Amino acid sequence: MRFVPTPIDGVVVVELERRADERGWFARAFCADEFSEHGLESHIEQINMSLNHRAGTLRGLHYQVPPAAESKLIRCVRGGLFDVAVDIRPDSPTYGEWFGLELSVDNGSALLVPPGCAHGFQTLVDDTVALYCVSAAYQPELERGISHADPEIGIRWPHDITCVSPRDRSLPFLQEAGLS
Repeated sequence: MRFVPTPIDGVVVVELERRADERGWFARAFCADEFSEHGLESHIEQINMSLNHRAGTLRGLHYQVPPAAESKLIRCVRGGLFDVAVDIRPDSPTYGEWFGLELSVDNGSALLVPPGCAHGFQTLVDDTVALYCVSAAYQPELERGISHADPEIGIRWPHDITCVSPRDRSLPFLQEAGLS
């Protein structure tokens, strides 16, 4: 695996190192030892998947607060998605900034989103499947979110939004989320 830092502290692109032959390719998608050697969260408590029927579907931006704050390693296992992390740590020099990239089986990238960052994605094609490895169990009472449409954050989603849940549509802007 290759670990590529981003402009947001702790948000890391994890790239596969594929070994190819006439059968296809093989790559290690996760290794606790390698993550630990790079100072990254290596504990996986839970693995989640989401199937998203329509291109343009948006999920997020979600996070959990302590004591269930979590890191997430997101990988696309079918289709394609535009994955986004937003720094919501009030004391961070990149507070309110976002980083996004395309994840697909073809490019083999994953995004590691640390505690203190909100996460969301938009699907690029129909029937996209995302796989999330998370470091803390889901606790609905500790889940929070911020609006994907917050103009101060200014995420440039690649497509028109075709589907978003009523709950995600009603999430507050970052300044209204009570984080500072």
